[in-house]
Amino acid sequence: MRVFLTPFTDDSAALIESARAMNGRTSRSFSFPAALVGIAALLLASCSTAPYQPPANARTVPAPAPVSKPPAAAPVPADHGIDIAQHAQRLVGARYRYGGSGPDAFDCSGLVYYVHTELGIRVPRTAADQMATASPVKRSALKPGDLVFFRDSGPTITHVGVYTGDGVFVHAPKAGRNVSYDSLHDDYYRENFVGAGRLYQTR
Repeated sequence: MRVFLTPFTDDSAALIESARAMNGRTSRSFSFPAALVGIAALLLASCSTAPYQPPANARTVPAPAPVSKPPAAAPVPADHGIDIAQHAQRLVGARYRYGGSGPDAFDCSGLVYYVHTELGIRVPRTAADQMATASPVKRSALKPGDLVFFRDSGPTITHVGVYTGDGVFVHAPKAGRNVSYDSLHDDYYRENFVGAGRLYQTR
């Protein structure tokens, strides 16, 4: 029979001495193997005790609540003003045609109608209706994508362009001239400027 021994400690020495004393009462000779068997039995008995269980009324620390992920950020709406201005600039050089609203020929209000519609923004077709629908914008507060309105004489709005910044706008001027840039500082447009408006929602 094999006996697996635990490390020899001071407690083990005390147990051996106790076994020798007990053995001496019955015999003068000490049986060392028998003592080892007794020690092993005691150690095995000590290892076979039930594991510790906390009392039923013991206080326990609650498990931490799971960390939830932060909500995703709401998408930032596109700046339609910049899109409108850039779209109008891409049409520079297109032909003028009275009543034209794209995709390759335009009159002034047809150009405005086309670039807004391409971006999913519904707008009226004529320059007068576009100004009546637009949110008024002061000349000092103009932003790219805003509209600038003009009239030759009388109360009727006769012309419209798409502002692109720095006092410049894109428009379809008249028969014989293609879609082009012009300046609000030009004498004709400065004298005939009526107002400005915005047909898109700012973010």
